[in-house]
Amino acid sequence: MKHKSKYYKVAPGIWGMKILFVNIYMIASDGHWVLVDAGLAGSAGRILRMADDLFNGVPPSAIVLTHGHFDHRGALPALLKTWDAPVYAHRLELPYLTGKSAYPPPDPTVGGGLMSVLSFLYPKQPIDLGSRVHALPVDGNIPFLPGWKTVHVPGHAPGQVALFRSSDKTVIAGDTFVTTKQESAVFALSALPFLSGPPKYFTYDWDAAKTSVKRLKDLMPKKAATGHGLPMYGHSLKSGLEKLIKNFDKVARPKHGRYVKSPALTDEHGVVLLPPQQTLPIVTALMGILVIGLYAGLKIIRTNE
Repeated sequence: MKHKSKYYKVAPGIWGMKILFVNIYMIASDGHWVLVDAGLAGSAGRILRMADDLFNGVPPSAIVLTHGHFDHRGALPALLKTWDAPVYAHRLELPYLTGKSAYPPPDPTVGGGLMSVLSFLYPKQPIDLGSRVHALPVDGNIPFLPGWKTVHVPGHAPGQVALFRSSDKTVIAGDTFVTTKQESAVFALSALPFLSGPPKYFTYDWDAAKTSVKRLKDLMPKKAATGHGLPMYGHSLKSGLEKLIKNFDKVARPKHGRYVKSPALTDEHGVVLLPPQQTLPIVTALMGILVIGLYAGLKIIRTNE
Protein backbone atom coordinates (compact mmCIF):
# COMPACT_ATOMS: atom_id res chain seq x y z
CA MET A 1 0.00 0.00 0.00
CA LYS A 2 1.94 2.96 -1.30
CA HIS A 3 -0.07 5.57 0.60
CA LYS A 4 -0.53 3.56 3.80
CA SER A 5 1.15 6.20 5.97
CA LYS A 6 -1.54 8.69 5.00
CA TYR A 7 -4.30 6.84 6.83
CA TYR A 8 -4.84 4.71 9.91
CA LYS A 9 -6.86 1.76 11.16
CA VAL A 10 -9.62 2.65 13.63
CA ALA A 11 -10.99 -0.83 14.41
CA PRO A 12 -11.51 -4.10 12.49
CA GLY A 13 -12.77 -3.20 9.02
CA ILE A 14 -12.56 0.58 9.59
CA TRP A 15 -9.91 2.94 8.24
CA GLY A 16 -9.64 6.71 8.54
CA MET A 17 -7.72 9.52 6.89
CA LYS A 18 -7.17 13.09 8.02
CA ILE A 19 -7.51 15.66 5.23
CA LEU A 20 -6.07 18.93 6.52
CA PHE A 21 -8.38 19.27 9.54
CA VAL A 22 -11.26 16.83 8.87
CA ASN A 23 -11.54 13.04 8.71
CA ILE A 24 -13.12 10.57 6.29
CA TYR A 25 -13.68 6.88 6.98
CA MET A 26 -14.00 3.68 4.98
CA ILE A 27 -15.86 0.66 6.38
CA ALA A 28 -15.66 -2.86 4.94
CA SER A 29 -18.44 -5.37 5.65
CA ASP A 30 -19.68 -8.60 3.99
CA GLY A 31 -18.00 -8.01 0.65
CA HIS A 32 -19.00 -4.35 0.47
CA TRP A 33 -17.39 -1.14 1.57
CA VAL A 34 -18.91 2.24 2.41
CA LEU A 35 -17.36 5.71 2.47
CA VAL A 36 -18.35 7.82 5.48
CA ASP A 37 -18.12 11.55 4.73
CA ALA A 38 -16.28 13.15 1.83
CA GLY A 39 -13.91 15.73 3.27
CA LEU A 40 -12.96 19.03 1.69
CA ALA A 41 -13.30 20.17 -1.90
CA GLY A 42 -10.12 19.24 -3.74
CA SER A 43 -9.52 16.06 -1.77
CA ALA A 44 -11.13 13.56 -4.16
CA GLY A 45 -7.73 12.40 -5.43
CA ARG A 46 -6.57 11.41 -1.96
CA ILE A 47 -9.82 9.58 -1.25
CA LEU A 48 -9.65 7.70 -4.54
CA ARG A 49 -6.04 6.67 -3.86
CA MET A 50 -6.98 5.38 -0.43
CA ALA A 51 -9.86 3.41 -1.93
CA ASP A 52 -7.52 1.94 -4.54
CA ASP A 53 -5.05 0.89 -1.86
CA LEU A 54 -7.65 -0.71 0.37
CA PHE A 55 -10.13 -2.13 -2.15
CA ASN A 56 -8.16 -2.50 -5.39
CA GLY A 57 -10.25 -0.08 -7.39
CA VAL A 58 -13.64 -1.51 -6.38
CA PRO A 59 -16.00 1.46 -5.87
CA PRO A 60 -18.00 1.84 -2.66
CA SER A 61 -21.46 0.33 -2.47
CA ALA A 62 -22.64 3.58 -0.85
CA ILE A 63 -21.52 6.89 0.61
CA VAL A 64 -22.97 7.83 4.01
CA LEU A 65 -22.80 11.39 5.31
CA THR A 66 -22.80 12.07 9.02
CA HIS A 67 -23.92 15.55 7.95
CA GLY A 68 -23.45 17.87 5.01
CA HIS A 69 -21.31 20.78 6.18
CA PHE A 70 -18.76 21.92 3.60
CA ASP A 71 -15.88 19.98 5.17
CA HIS A 72 -17.82 16.70 5.22
CA ARG A 73 -19.22 16.73 1.67
CA GLY A 74 -16.66 18.80 -0.23
CA ALA A 75 -15.29 16.08 -2.52
CA LEU A 76 -18.68 14.54 -3.33
CA PRO A 77 -19.22 16.19 -6.74
CA ALA A 78 -15.82 15.00 -7.95
CA LEU A 79 -16.17 11.52 -6.44
CA LEU A 80 -19.57 11.01 -8.03
CA LYS A 81 -18.04 11.60 -11.45
CA THR A 82 -15.95 8.47 -10.84
CA TRP A 83 -18.22 6.38 -8.63
CA ASP A 84 -21.81 5.47 -9.43
CA ALA A 85 -22.67 5.10 -5.76
CA PRO A 86 -25.81 6.24 -3.90
CA VAL A 87 -25.38 8.86 -1.19
CA TYR A 88 -27.29 8.49 2.07
CA ALA A 89 -28.05 11.07 4.75
CA HIS A 90 -30.69 11.65 7.39
CA ARG A 91 -33.93 13.04 5.95
CA LEU A 92 -33.40 16.32 7.87
CA GLU A 93 -30.13 16.84 6.01
CA LEU A 94 -31.71 16.51 2.57
CA PRO A 95 -32.69 20.22 2.18
CA TYR A 96 -28.98 21.12 2.41
CA LEU A 97 -27.96 18.43 -0.07
CA THR A 98 -30.65 19.09 -2.68
CA GLY A 99 -30.21 22.85 -3.02
CA LYS A 100 -33.34 23.80 -1.05
CA SER A 101 -31.81 25.54 1.95
CA ALA A 102 -28.54 26.84 3.31
CA TYR A 103 -27.49 25.76 6.80
CA PRO A 104 -27.78 28.16 9.73
CA PRO A 105 -24.77 30.40 9.04
CA PRO A 106 -21.58 29.83 11.05
CA ASP A 107 -20.93 32.11 13.99
CA PRO A 108 -17.43 33.66 14.14
CA THR A 109 -18.24 35.40 17.45
CA VAL A 110 -18.14 32.23 19.59
CA GLY A 111 -14.39 32.51 20.23
CA GLY A 112 -11.93 29.71 20.80
CA GLY A 113 -9.38 30.36 18.08
CA LEU A 114 -8.59 30.99 14.45
CA MET A 115 -10.94 28.36 13.03
CA SER A 116 -13.84 30.22 14.63
CA VAL A 117 -12.58 33.59 13.42
CA LEU A 118 -12.39 32.31 9.85
CA SER A 119 -15.80 30.67 9.88
CA PHE A 120 -17.53 33.66 8.28
CA LEU A 121 -15.52 32.77 5.16
CA TYR A 122 -16.54 29.09 5.03
CA PRO A 123 -18.89 27.91 2.24
CA LYS A 124 -22.48 28.32 3.38
CA GLN A 125 -24.56 27.43 0.34
CA PRO A 126 -26.17 24.01 -0.16
CA ILE A 127 -25.21 21.60 -2.90
CA ASP A 128 -27.69 19.85 -5.14
CA LEU A 129 -27.06 16.13 -5.45
CA GLY A 130 -30.46 15.59 -7.05
CA SER A 131 -31.49 11.95 -7.32
CA ARG A 132 -28.05 10.76 -6.14
CA VAL A 133 -28.93 11.39 -2.48
CA HIS A 134 -31.39 9.31 -0.47
CA ALA A 135 -32.80 9.37 3.06
CA LEU A 136 -31.33 6.82 5.44
CA PRO A 137 -33.81 4.16 6.59
CA VAL A 138 -35.94 5.35 9.51
CA ASP A 139 -35.29 2.10 11.41
CA GLY A 140 -31.61 3.00 11.81
CA ASN A 141 -30.28 0.31 9.50
CA ILE A 142 -27.51 1.32 7.13
CA PRO A 143 -27.43 0.00 3.55
CA PHE A 144 -24.58 -2.49 3.01
CA LEU A 145 -23.49 -2.31 6.66
CA PRO A 146 -25.21 -5.09 8.64
CA GLY A 147 -24.53 -4.79 12.34
CA TRP A 148 -24.38 -0.99 12.19
CA LYS A 149 -27.10 1.48 13.19
CA THR A 150 -27.48 5.23 12.81
CA VAL A 151 -28.19 7.44 15.83
CA HIS A 152 -29.77 10.85 15.19
CA VAL A 153 -27.60 13.43 16.98
CA PRO A 154 -28.76 16.95 16.02
CA GLY A 155 -27.49 20.24 17.42
CA HIS A 156 -24.43 20.71 15.23
CA ALA A 157 -26.41 19.93 12.06
CA PRO A 158 -30.16 19.21 11.95
CA GLY A 159 -29.81 15.74 10.47
CA GLN A 160 -26.44 14.75 11.85
CA VAL A 161 -26.08 11.04 12.54
CA ALA A 162 -23.53 8.88 14.28
CA LEU A 163 -22.85 5.30 13.16
CA PHE A 164 -22.72 2.67 15.90
CA ARG A 165 -21.58 -0.96 15.78
CA SER A 166 -22.82 -2.74 18.88
CA SER A 167 -20.62 -5.83 18.50
CA ASP A 168 -17.51 -3.92 19.62
CA LYS A 169 -19.14 -0.65 20.69
CA THR A 170 -17.49 1.42 17.97
CA VAL A 171 -19.00 4.81 17.15
CA ILE A 172 -18.30 7.11 14.22
CA ALA A 173 -19.54 10.26 15.87
CA GLY A 174 -19.41 12.89 13.13
CA ASP A 175 -19.12 16.23 14.94
CA THR A 176 -21.34 15.31 17.92
CA PHE A 177 -18.13 15.48 19.91
CA VAL A 178 -14.58 15.69 18.59
CA THR A 179 -11.15 14.70 19.86
CA THR A 180 -9.49 18.05 19.30
CA LYS A 181 -10.19 21.72 19.97
CA GLN A 182 -11.58 22.37 16.52
CA GLU A 183 -11.90 26.11 17.10
CA SER A 184 -8.11 26.35 17.41
CA ALA A 185 -6.01 26.09 14.25
CA VAL A 186 -3.08 24.73 16.30
CA PHE A 187 -5.18 21.82 17.55
CA ALA A 188 -7.13 21.32 14.31
CA LEU A 189 -4.00 20.97 12.18
CA SER A 190 -2.13 18.82 14.69
CA ALA A 191 -2.64 15.46 16.38
CA LEU A 192 -3.00 16.84 19.90
CA PRO A 193 -5.73 14.77 21.62
CA PHE A 194 -8.50 16.56 23.51
CA LEU A 195 -12.11 15.39 23.79
CA SER A 196 -14.43 18.35 23.39
CA GLY A 197 -17.91 19.31 22.27
CA PRO A 198 -18.99 19.98 18.69
CA PRO A 199 -17.21 22.73 16.74
CA LYS A 200 -18.71 25.88 18.22
CA TYR A 201 -18.87 27.99 15.08
CA PHE A 202 -21.33 25.69 13.25
CA THR A 203 -23.44 24.49 16.20
CA TYR A 204 -26.90 26.03 15.93
CA ASP A 205 -28.72 24.46 18.94
CA TRP A 206 -26.73 23.98 22.14
CA ASP A 207 -29.40 22.17 24.14
CA ALA A 208 -29.81 19.62 21.35
CA ALA A 209 -26.03 19.31 21.06
CA LYS A 210 -25.73 18.48 24.76
CA THR A 211 -28.51 15.88 24.52
CA SER A 212 -26.77 14.31 21.52
CA VAL A 213 -23.47 13.93 23.38
CA LYS A 214 -25.32 12.23 26.24
CA ARG A 215 -27.08 9.94 23.77
CA LEU A 216 -23.73 8.68 22.51
CA LYS A 217 -22.21 8.49 26.00
CA ASP A 218 -25.11 6.29 27.08
CA LEU A 219 -24.17 3.79 24.36
CA MET A 220 -20.94 3.27 26.36
CA PRO A 221 -18.67 3.28 23.31
CA LYS A 222 -15.23 1.71 23.62
CA LYS A 223 -13.89 3.15 20.36
CA ALA A 224 -14.73 6.52 18.84
CA ALA A 225 -13.78 8.01 15.48
CA THR A 226 -14.83 11.63 15.09
CA GLY A 227 -15.07 14.20 12.33
CA HIS A 228 -12.05 16.04 13.70
CA GLY A 229 -9.14 14.60 15.68
CA LEU A 230 -7.74 11.10 16.06
CA PRO A 231 -9.65 8.06 17.34
CA MET A 232 -10.03 7.65 21.09
CA TYR A 233 -10.40 4.42 23.03
CA GLY A 234 -11.19 2.80 26.34
CA HIS A 235 -10.77 4.71 29.60
CA SER A 236 -9.72 7.95 27.89
CA LEU A 237 -12.94 7.93 25.89
CA LYS A 238 -15.16 6.95 28.82
CA SER A 239 -13.74 9.51 31.24
CA GLY A 240 -13.61 12.19 28.53
CA LEU A 241 -17.30 11.80 27.72
CA GLU A 242 -18.26 11.78 31.41
CA LYS A 243 -16.33 15.01 32.03
CA LEU A 244 -17.76 16.60 28.89
CA ILE A 245 -21.36 15.92 29.92
CA LYS A 246 -20.77 16.97 33.52
CA ASN A 247 -19.16 20.27 32.48
CA PHE A 248 -20.83 20.81 29.10
CA ASP A 249 -22.24 24.24 29.87
CA LYS A 250 -18.83 25.46 31.06
CA VAL A 251 -16.45 23.89 28.56
CA ALA A 252 -18.52 23.30 25.41
CA ARG A 253 -21.28 25.89 25.27
CA PRO A 254 -19.85 29.30 24.29
CA LYS A 255 -20.22 32.22 26.66
CA HIS A 256 -21.54 34.35 23.82
CA GLY A 257 -22.68 33.95 20.25
CA ARG A 258 -25.65 33.98 17.92
CA TYR A 259 -27.15 30.64 18.96
CA VAL A 260 -26.27 30.55 22.66
CA LYS A 261 -29.57 31.95 23.98
CA SER A 262 -31.83 31.05 21.05
CA PRO A 263 -31.28 28.19 18.60
CA ALA A 264 -31.95 28.36 14.90
CA LEU A 265 -35.19 26.58 14.03
CA THR A 266 -35.21 24.01 11.24
CA ASP A 267 -37.57 21.42 9.79
CA GLU A 268 -37.72 18.99 6.87
CA HIS A 269 -37.64 21.94 4.45
CA GLY A 270 -34.55 23.58 5.93
CA VAL A 271 -34.05 26.68 8.06
CA VAL A 272 -37.25 28.20 9.41
CA LEU A 273 -36.02 30.95 11.74
CA LEU A 274 -32.65 32.46 12.67
CA PRO A 275 -31.87 34.45 15.83
CA PRO A 276 -30.42 37.94 15.29
CA GLN A 277 -26.86 38.06 14.00
CA GLN A 278 -24.17 39.06 16.48
CA THR A 279 -21.87 41.94 15.60
CA LEU A 280 -18.46 40.73 14.42
CA PRO A 281 -15.78 42.85 16.08
CA ILE A 282 -13.75 44.72 13.48
CA VAL A 283 -10.46 43.48 14.95
CA THR A 284 -11.61 39.88 14.59
CA ALA A 285 -12.70 40.47 11.01
CA LEU A 286 -9.38 42.05 10.08
CA MET A 287 -7.49 39.17 11.68
CA GLY A 288 -9.48 36.72 9.59
CA ILE A 289 -8.71 38.59 6.39
CA LEU A 290 -4.99 38.79 7.21
CA VAL A 291 -4.60 35.08 7.87
CA ILE A 292 -6.81 33.73 5.08
CA GLY A 293 -3.86 33.70 2.67
CA LEU A 294 -1.88 31.44 5.00
CA TYR A 295 -4.90 29.24 5.60
CA ALA A 296 -5.58 28.81 1.88
CA GLY A 297 -1.94 27.99 1.22
CA LEU A 298 -1.90 25.28 3.87
CA LYS A 299 -5.09 23.83 2.44
CA ILE A 300 -3.63 23.60 -1.06
CA ILE A 301 -0.42 22.00 0.20
CA ARG A 302 -2.10 19.40 2.39
CA THR A 303 -4.93 18.41 0.01
CA ASN A 304 -2.44 17.88 -2.82
CA GLU A 305 -0.24 15.53 -0.80
